[in-house]
Amino acid sequence: MRTLLIILFAGVFLSMAAVTTTATLQRGMFQAGHDLWPDWWFRATLLDAYCGFIAFYVWVAYKEKSLVARAGWFVGIMLLGNFAMSAYMLIQLFKTDPFSWERMLLRTPQGVSAS
Repeated sequence: MRTLLIILFAGVFLSMAAVTTTATLQRGMFQAGHDLWPDWWFRATLLDAYCGFIAFYVWVAYKEKSLVARAGWFVGIMLLGNFAMSAYMLIQLFKTDPFSWERMLLRTPQGVSAS
């Protein structure tokens, strides 16, 4: 399962890199935002994305003990979105060996049950 998740989140990261690079070569980000902002579907999609970023960040804030780490990940997630989220997941997956859902998801120490 761990390998599958690593492949999944590496794929997310690489897909975001590819589509962002392609989009940037087609049109600048600020020009696209100016052209798209009047469209309500663009606004709905943007709000949906940021609601997802905030929901993911709540989990990150729960897991991270340091205020500096929490603040850094908040800024990263809000500015970089799925780049930062997939990077965070990859870091967590590589830290957790052997793979344990409880340790990865709930920050429980090795050998301690989450329930």
